[in-house]
Amino acid sequence: MAELTALESLVEMGFPQGRAEKALALTGNQGIEAAMDWLMEHEDDPDVDEPLETPLGHILGREPTPSEQSGPEGPGLGTGEGKRALSEEERREQTKRMTELVAQKQREREEREEREALERERQRRRQGQELTAARQRLQEDELRRAAEERRREKAEELAARQRVREKIERDKAERAKKYGGTVASQPAPAAAEPGPVPSSPSQEPPSKREYDQCRIQVRLPDGTSLTQTFRAREQLAAVRLYVELHRGEEPGGDQYPVQLLSGFPRRAFSEADMERPLQELGLVPSAVLIVAKKCPS
Repeated sequence: MAELTALESLVEMGFPQGRAEKALALTGNQGIEAAMDWLMEHEDDPDVDEPLETPLGHILGREPTPSEQSGPEGPGLGTGEGKRALSEEERREQTKRMTELVAQKQREREEREEREALERERQRRRQGQELTAARQRLQEDELRRAAEERRREKAEELAARQRVREKIERDKAERAKKYGGTVASQPAPAAAEPGPVPSSPSQEPPSKREYDQCRIQVRLPDGTSLTQTFRAREQLAAVRLYVELHRGEEPGGDQYPVQLLSGFPRRAFSEADMERPLQELGLVPSAVLIVAKKCPS
């Protein structure tokens, strides 16, 4: 044998014979380098060791072409006539060249895979940064919406409080108009008019006229008490209305009629007294009244 064939060279370099034959067949017997490229590219294929189902144009068994017959050493050396046997040293040198070629192909493949891995890593980092930015924008939008919702709720709460305050003021004005304004529009009571007899017992002492308000404490039948300040010229009916509005509910839900009594001296105020001012009834500047159930007449 004058020279190692391509198949023998591939086997010498450590490739399985089946793979080497398959590589040579699929590359059209174009030489060791083409077969090595195919072996390196398809090394991880799951079917790399499967034999060819059908020979492709009798690639391995066909007659060699004139160019193949000429071989790398020139025409006429592809046949057995001009071949010479290789020495052991020449065989080692040829194997060494093939091994270096395999190593070079392996390095090129590793460099290519490393570049691809770096590109995939850059792509992964870029996608991660885009995802992080999208999440951050989403969180900022959620925080902004939450802040707007809190501001809206606070504004609604302030508006509701303002409506309650306005309603309370309107109620106070209506009560003042109903129970206080009518009294102010009535003619001044007889106690305020100069009487012909200064010593009349129905006339209040001059010192009492100086009070504009009076403090009334009302004791309820259940032992509790109510305290409120009224104007001196308000009618006693205003005190009775205040008690009816602020006393507790009865167990049965019914509200009994209110009877107002004074402690010292003990006195039961009549319906006629309800139209008289507190100043005229001697309840200024302060007084204690007792609430009792009004007996049906």
